[in-house]
Amino acid sequence: MSHSRVDVAERIDNEACPLTEVLERVAGKWSIGILVAAAQGPVRFTELERAIAGISRRMLTLNLRRLERDGLLVRTVYPTVPPKVEYSLTPMARELHTSLSGLVGWAERHRADITTARAAYDASAVDAGTAS
Repeated sequence: MSHSRVDVAERIDNEACPLTEVLERVAGKWSIGILVAAAQGPVRFTELERAIAGISRRMLTLNLRRLERDGLLVRTVYPTVPPKVEYSLTPMARELHTSLSGLVGWAERHRADITTARAAYDASAVDAGTAS
């Protein structure tokens, strides 16, 4: 293989991994919930915990750290006793929130259709299995 073809393949691999990583991070089950919940303005840890059904404290903490590291959340600590901590979206995350809102809206509008389609598929798979 020529040197130029190797360089192109390496460049594509190097670019694909970070893109995949970014998509996995922002499209993750908990990340979407956190970003949607934090879009209403500065929000505290316990408010996020209540807003996101099924998330454990540890999972919330890990995801908040990751989103902060990725530049999607700003963590503000106020010097009070006990310390008050709030999370808010960065401008980059606000842009992402627009897309996530569309995705969440689509899921809400079509979840019954998907449930119906799954039931029909499963029924046909059972019928096909008994016919053979």
